[in-house]
Amino acid sequence: MSTTPPKSGLRQRVAGKNSSDSLRIESPSPRSSRPNSPSKHVEPEVVWGKTPSGQVFRVPTTHDVLTALFHPKYPKSHFDLVNLGLLGLQLVLFFTLPRHTSQIFFGIYLAFWRLAYDAGLGWVLTKQSKKKWMVREVAKRGWLDQQNRPNVREWIRRQLVGKMGKDYSFDELPLEYNTWLLFRQLVDIILINDFLAYTMFAFSWFRVPEGLSVSVHACRWIGGIALILFNFWVKTEAHHVVKDYGWYWGDVFFQRGALVFDGVFELAPHPMYSVGYAGYYGLSLISGSYAVLLASIMVHAAQFGFLVLFENPHIERYYGQRKPIAKRSPVPQRSSSVSSPVVTPTASTAALASFPDSDASTPSITEGDTGTESEFDTETEMDGPTTTRIPNTTNNLNEKKKLMSQHDLMTRYFRRDLLIWKNFDILRANDVLLFLALTYSLGSTLLPLASLSEHKRLGLHFAHSIFWVAVQIIGLGLLLHEQGQNKFLVRHYVKNYHYRNTAEAVTEAFNNWKMLWNGAMCFSYASFAGLVWNTYTVPSEWAGGFSLLRHTGGIALVGLHIWATMESYEVLGVFGWFFGDFFMEQVPAHLDYTGIYRYLNNPDVMGSAVWFGMALISGSKLVLTVALFRHLAHLWFLASVENPHMQKLYGDSLRKEAGFVKVIKNAASKNARIFEGKAGKDLGRVAREVKGTFDKVYDETVDVVEEFLAKSRPRISEVVQDTKVLLQQSRERLVITRIASNISQLDAQKYQLSIPGAVSGQPVTFHFGEPITVEWRAPKLHSRKDWIGIYRLGANKSASVTKIASLGMWVPLYDEEWDGDIPVEVKHPDTATGDWETGTVTFKSGTLPWTPGRYEIRYHHDGKYNVMALLSPVEVYLDKPAQYTFDAIYAFLKRVVPLCLDSDPSLIPLSCKPDFDLSVTLPDTEERDPDDFNFWSERQAKRISGAVKEAFQVEYAPEVVVADANLASLARRIVDSRMLLATT
Repeated sequence: MSTTPPKSGLRQRVAGKNSSDSLRIESPSPRSSRPNSPSKHVEPEVVWGKTPSGQVFRVPTTHDVLTALFHPKYPKSHFDLVNLGLLGLQLVLFFTLPRHTSQIFFGIYLAFWRLAYDAGLGWVLTKQSKKKWMVREVAKRGWLDQQNRPNVREWIRRQLVGKMGKDYSFDELPLEYNTWLLFRQLVDIILINDFLAYTMFAFSWFRVPEGLSVSVHACRWIGGIALILFNFWVKTEAHHVVKDYGWYWGDVFFQRGALVFDGVFELAPHPMYSVGYAGYYGLSLISGSYAVLLASIMVHAAQFGFLVLFENPHIERYYGQRKPIAKRSPVPQRSSSVSSPVVTPTASTAALASFPDSDASTPSITEGDTGTESEFDTETEMDGPTTTRIPNTTNNLNEKKKLMSQHDLMTRYFRRDLLIWKNFDILRANDVLLFLALTYSLGSTLLPLASLSEHKRLGLHFAHSIFWVAVQIIGLGLLLHEQGQNKFLVRHYVKNYHYRNTAEAVTEAFNNWKMLWNGAMCFSYASFAGLVWNTYTVPSEWAGGFSLLRHTGGIALVGLHIWATMESYEVLGVFGWFFGDFFMEQVPAHLDYTGIYRYLNNPDVMGSAVWFGMALISGSKLVLTVALFRHLAHLWFLASVENPHMQKLYGDSLRKEAGFVKVIKNAASKNARIFEGKAGKDLGRVAREVKGTFDKVYDETVDVVEEFLAKSRPRISEVVQDTKVLLQQSRERLVITRIASNISQLDAQKYQLSIPGAVSGQPVTFHFGEPITVEWRAPKLHSRKDWIGIYRLGANKSASVTKIASLGMWVPLYDEEWDGDIPVEVKHPDTATGDWETGTVTFKSGTLPWTPGRYEIRYHHDGKYNVMALLSPVEVYLDKPAQYTFDAIYAFLKRVVPLCLDSDPSLIPLSCKPDFDLSVTLPDTEERDPDDFNFWSERQAKRISGAVKEAFQVEYAPEVVVADANLASLARRIVDSRMLLATT
């Protein structure tokens, strides 16, 4: 994987687009339009739904599960009776089984229901989200079909009608909605039994810990009850916002409303899955059992797995917007005289998410410009012979001075910089020097110093750790403060070094700052690790005392630190990580809030969590002292360095309250009004005082339980992706078992493959990146699971069985009947005439071979690897230029780049479009260079780099291609590289 910066590159807080950490789905919520005072006559809200096929219907009223299940006036369906029976069985077993047996039974029972929830529901919901699997299965089995299964349909109708209101009509509502109602019955059984199983498990382990004072027991119970009440409030508020539609994942069945941020969803990301499990830890406190605490952690972790593997991918699939890589969005230059710029929350910072590597700006902008251009419009002048592509055609496009784009700005200042150890390059001197220095430091730190007493040794490690914390936060903080106030670093380089262009001083100052900051950070963590190593002792007894609790809490704080750091980097990007706005004045002056910054103004304070976590684990006062010193130093850094600079840049546009504080204040205000009406002004005054303390608590402390381990998607997604790749590669060895048993009954002579328009006796050739269309013919009763693949000629030794993996270069005959690489059974009309059936398939994009060479096309039977027809050879060639001049290379790229970009009109350069006319400037293209192009993924850049290597024997990483993202710029780079690398 390449080192792709996050979706937002600005250090400024970004908030405008919905992201995966937003509220999953909400119907048009009455909360947003509800009056302050209740009305006596409220008209029922009319809500409309829409199926994937486009059918619009009125969504009837639904009832919550607890009311429908336990209220005696509501009729009970068979599902309700099963649910009540299972609940009653748990209660009977809890009171009748011996204590030890009850602990074992409910532990296993809890694991069963939790797996049914997170693994079972996650699996079926994923299939429904991707291919509408549940709806298709119900339709295929005829459960709601009056003609095929009248008894089953009538039974389902009775179960659903009894649980709905008068506005529900089973016969008039679409299949998707009734399937969702049927799915709800299963969800109710799983969710309620899962919760009761956990409760019974916790009660079976209940004990009163010995050796604790009365005050500690009181704190245990008060804290536990508070967490349970908080859990109840979060779940209740969440249900008020998402309603039954969101609670039961209705958006995987039909559409209703849009994504809306409201209420408790401004408190924390995915509150139902994060802070909504606080009650589990409250019950762990009350039960006084480490077994319950461990079970709570495992249950919570499983829920996060459900979030990462189903919920977030579903959100991205349905509500995410693809953002092209390397899109050049102009950056309006900021006037230094503006003290409080107007701020418009936008998502323009997403364009900064590119693969940084190149200094070169767009040639059509820099070539031919005069000395009147800004110092930021070009960084270097090209030495040696220069070649201009169309020197007389840029007048119209450049009559109006173009602004520096965000993409070029980022690629100028960032070149795969070392981020702790990310982007480490063993051939880059600074990286190697840092590695050697850290190795020496850690070696001397972790190894005991035999010549020193333990007291002196610990004192030395303590002083070493304090020193590097002071260097990183205080020393570099003062340096950064001076840079923000009077450009101290830039002035230093301008004063002491000669530059052909003074803009280079900014680049060099920033590059050296990045190395200083990253090195100091690495040494501060390394010295702290050495202190922890020398102060930690393995507990002799884990069960007694607080050893297990200390380690659990410490690991939780370490996890919180890792999560908060990853979330902050996802929003800030490499630009914000290195405080780029202290150096780069070209960035737009606007503020957006997304990700973790939706909930907190300064999540940086949670960066001290790992230090306090290590203090808990080690139990050392020295480690705790370093943690406190670092936390106080970081608060000073925020107050004296970062916040003043942010105030200077953005003025009054800075947000006063974060989402977390706003939600808590709203809740406090609401409760204050209730208390004023019921208990008088004294309670109202107390409520206002409590509300007023939240700002102070937020500014001075770190909430170690907030958003614990939410959104652990990046790490888990990488593991899943790596596993998929390994499994795909291992199919080469497993393919022999996937052979059809009835192959002898088939006549391979009746299967044929051909290329449309191919002339008999002449070679079949396709240019690199061109779609390959294949005609097939098969017997009328051939398998609907047949598929066709492309393989390098000679790779398969057998002509009758394919024994190597297709590596994605395959297409099914009927794409709509496949779920990824798994065939699904669907009804289809019989369109074949006579004894034969024919059709065409097209290899394009990821199914094409992206390496020139000779290939063969194989027709396979029934989803297996039996070869029924073979077409070879098919040659994929790359038309290399005869000369390696700029014009020839430019013409080569003009043909190859659109093919590598799948000929997507939104990605390819304007100059490659047949109807493009340089003499006409359209309003939406006047700021765009005609040679600029974008990417949807790094895979497309890898195709271009592969074509360049094949044609010119010059190898570029995909990040270099993305950094250029311009035909002329890439052509000039190839010319210069060939001249530089030429051997005599």
